[in-house]
Amino acid sequence: MFADLVRAHRRRLGMTQEDLAERAGVSVRSVGKWEAGKIAAPRMWTMRLLADAFRLEGDDRERFLRSAAEPAVRSTEIIPAQLPSDPSGFTGRDQELTRLDELLAGPDQAARGVIISAVSGTAGVGKTTLAIRWAHRVRERFPDGQLYVNLRGFGPVGPPLPATEALRGLLDGLGVAPQRIPADLEARAALYRSALAGQRMLILLDNAGDAEQVRPLLPGVPGSVAIVTSRDRLAGLAVADGAQLLLLDVLDAPAARELLARRIGADRVRAEPRAVDDIVRSCARLPLALAIAAARAAANPQFPLTAIAAELREARTRLDVLAGPDPATDVRGVFSWSYRKLGPDAARLFRLSALHPTPVAGAPALASLAGLPARRVRPALQELVAANLVSEQLPGRYGCHDLLRDYARDLAEEIDSPAEREAATRRLIDHYLQTALSADQCLKASRNLSGRRPTDVTPGAVPESFGDGVLALAWFSAEQPALRACADLAVAAGLDTKAWWMAWAVLTYLERRWDRRNWVTWQMLAVAAAGRAGDMLLQAVSHYNVGYAHAELGDLGQGRAHLTTALALYRELGNVTGMADVHLNLGIVARREGRYAEALQEGGRALELSRSDGDRVGEARAMNNIGWCYLTMGDNRQALDYCRRAVTVHEAAGNRMGAAHSWDSVGMAHFRLGELAEAAACYRRAANAFRDEHDQQYQAIVLAHLGDAEEAGGRHRAAREAWRNSLAILTELDHPDADEVRAKLTAREVQSRAG
Repeated sequence: MFADLVRAHRRRLGMTQEDLAERAGVSVRSVGKWEAGKIAAPRMWTMRLLADAFRLEGDDRERFLRSAAEPAVRSTEIIPAQLPSDPSGFTGRDQELTRLDELLAGPDQAARGVIISAVSGTAGVGKTTLAIRWAHRVRERFPDGQLYVNLRGFGPVGPPLPATEALRGLLDGLGVAPQRIPADLEARAALYRSALAGQRMLILLDNAGDAEQVRPLLPGVPGSVAIVTSRDRLAGLAVADGAQLLLLDVLDAPAARELLARRIGADRVRAEPRAVDDIVRSCARLPLALAIAAARAAANPQFPLTAIAAELREARTRLDVLAGPDPATDVRGVFSWSYRKLGPDAARLFRLSALHPTPVAGAPALASLAGLPARRVRPALQELVAANLVSEQLPGRYGCHDLLRDYARDLAEEIDSPAEREAATRRLIDHYLQTALSADQCLKASRNLSGRRPTDVTPGAVPESFGDGVLALAWFSAEQPALRACADLAVAAGLDTKAWWMAWAVLTYLERRWDRRNWVTWQMLAVAAAGRAGDMLLQAVSHYNVGYAHAELGDLGQGRAHLTTALALYRELGNVTGMADVHLNLGIVARREGRYAEALQEGGRALELSRSDGDRVGEARAMNNIGWCYLTMGDNRQALDYCRRAVTVHEAAGNRMGAAHSWDSVGMAHFRLGELAEAAACYRRAANAFRDEHDQQYQAIVLAHLGDAEEAGGRHRAAREAWRNSLAILTELDHPDADEVRAKLTAREVQSRAG
């Protein structure tokens, strides 16, 4: 009763504990202990000071003085030490332990306010283990004891522990008598904060469900430290309560191997290093999964680790191997505790995310996969991130480790019908196809295929759009793995035409990035898809694209073979534009092989066909290639004439990229004629156009030409700048011309040092 009276009178007068301490001439710590019921009988002179501070008279004063004789706390001197045992086999987490240590750093901890750390992470990542290990490391710094409560926010049975019940347990640990504990949450939380006032205690709030469950359990004044663990991100604690957030990821590979060594013996790990690496990989470096695999190995010392690794290697059964009779050590069961708390949209998105063919996906792709509008997919993703079932690995891009993907796939197969999963896959394919076509248009707006374009889009698929070529290039760069995987999905689903269009859509990007590894393989996929689809035009285009790629990459024999096949198909179709394109490129192959008469003949044939077809751009391209052939032969005046005419026609047709190629050719003709200022001006014009059109390969090539012209004109500094800019791009593209430009720069530096 004394504790209740002190608190009631203080609040009646609107005083804080600090105000009361100052008015009565006592310490704040004493006031806190009185209100917590931890001092049963203060000295009478202290009681009189308090009565004076409360301005009590008559019966109220006598009642207050008598209350000091009533017991409020247990007659116990036990300091709470409730931490679970220090976990054995703990490994790694040095950075995380250091970050937690930093919470206590500084000369005046009390002046920095209440210290709260919230440790979050996915199921089985070791949040509780880390928190307990750190608590044992620093417990000597908390002389008034350590409190622990399992809030049961995530578990196999029963609801989360209500805050009122958690407070009862904490107050019991603080020695507050049961009869003194109020019934309602607010009063109970106030008594708890009062009991902590003036003390230095460590409070571990384990397995919290959300911030609202935790908030009443936090200390109210500096001195004590709370560390909270949860699968929820607990962002609300950071915003409203100043908590320091620590997101726990899976172990790194060395720490994962060390965990196995501690549990099954270092000798056994050293004896089978490849099997150990396989186990670590299959367990996704998740501590719980590693511990289960280690327990199986330890229980069966006669088993080679290669056998256990083989069990875990198969993704379809991996979660079965990582199961156990104890719900707390069953990976699938532990994951389910997080999944069961999701709302309908987030749960469906989590399941269907396993159908995405790559581990990381952008939010728009996931929206199409689930058939959700943006206004619903964003909250669903935020819910999954908060639950640590997925992580935002880059802004707007989400993923999770392999074991969670396995779990999501199992859920999808159990809950979503085959028709629903097939529809989701088709939405995903259409999302990537239509987005790739949109991005390609940003890079090369004039590119089309006889007016054909796939328009059948599965309902629910929402493609992205781009405002400029920079955004389109960034999207292509980020989505290359997903695009190729979706093309394979389309092939597997019998959607060969869609797979073909996907290969067509990425072609401009691959060419401009000089992606030698994927350029040909993508177009060979297109050749096969067009063949299965039985579409002769698509077959012709595919063979042309493969032939062009081979020729550009230096395999002239393969280039000629595919171009010849394309020519035959175009002839059968009567497609004059296609025939002109093939003749033009056969001329390029012949020129590179040194057969100049044949090259001029093929160029002339391309020029004739383009004129007959009324194709002004094709006509200009043919003239430029004829001009370049004359350059190779040394007839520079003839070359200059053809290339100038090509520039005029390209610019009249509004074809800026074609004009840029022809300006480069005009510049080369001037350079060969010794007209260096004119050459440099042409090169600059071409380089600027290629830069504006985001064609890095040809920008670099033209900059190299510009460097040659500047060097020949005695402008050595300008030459070095042009070559350096060229080399930077060529190196990034891993382009074969990089060595030649590097050699020129080296020679220029040697000459500079010599003179």
